[in-house]
Amino acid sequence: MKPNGQWHIAREAAELYERVVARHILGPWAPSLVDAGRVAEGDRVLDLACGTGLVTRIAAQRAGPRGSVTGVDLNAVMISVARSVPAPQGAIIEWLEGSALAIPLREASVDVVLCQQGLQFFVDKPLALREMRRVLAHRGRLALSVWSSVGIYNSVVGEALSRFVDEETAARFCASRKVPARAELERVTRDAGFGNVNASVRRMTIHLPRLDRFVLEHLAGTPVAAAIEALDVEQRANIGASVMRALERFADRDGVTYPEESHVVTASV
Repeated sequence: MKPNGQWHIAREAAELYERVVARHILGPWAPSLVDAGRVAEGDRVLDLACGTGLVTRIAAQRAGPRGSVTGVDLNAVMISVARSVPAPQGAIIEWLEGSALAIPLREASVDVVLCQQGLQFFVDKPLALREMRRVLAHRGRLALSVWSSVGIYNSVVGEALSRFVDEETAARFCASRKVPARAELERVTRDAGFGNVNASVRRMTIHLPRLDRFVLEHLAGTPVAAAIEALDVEQRANIGASVMRALERFADRDGVTYPEESHVVTASV
């Protein structure tokens, strides 16, 4: 896999990402990240590793017409899908293709940097954090999140992929959950020049619809989409059924509801 290649996906997968991953897995967390960044009317905001723009659009509503919001992602098709989603009322959004290791913004040009579940993918995390620090103005604020563990759902999906596909595919799927520990998050953020650094654990219950269908749609919106597409109908059905059985204890009226944890790091300039 090429550096930074974990989320280089095709247009169809990016559209599924917006419809499935952004809505059901990341969506519940997005407003709280914007809250953590204390985005307010008139703020200039950067959403780094913005994907299809979930956090970006919430930030635009909070920043309002006097603010400005920029969404930056390394993946061109993610940016393309983000541009295709109707813009909310509020700040005008600028979408840019670019790397977290060389953010395409001027020094001290934003008031808030947000980054939802992106840091774990940056091949040089200290450099990425220094870049976030560079683009923040005096008294600027940082709010970023990373998962605190592989998690209940991802662990079960990874096990199913190991069983029905192969270990490499399972590892690629779980890559988003390979994250620094809490103390390391705080250390690397302080070393990048930030002050008032705090990493806290946030908890939430996540609801997913009927898993035998949802799991396959989810996988089709990730970098393992090609591996899943190469399977026959029975193999794909086995993955969905296996995950559904493994999470029966979390079943509710139309799917599953389970606890999830994320680390949220806040800091300032």
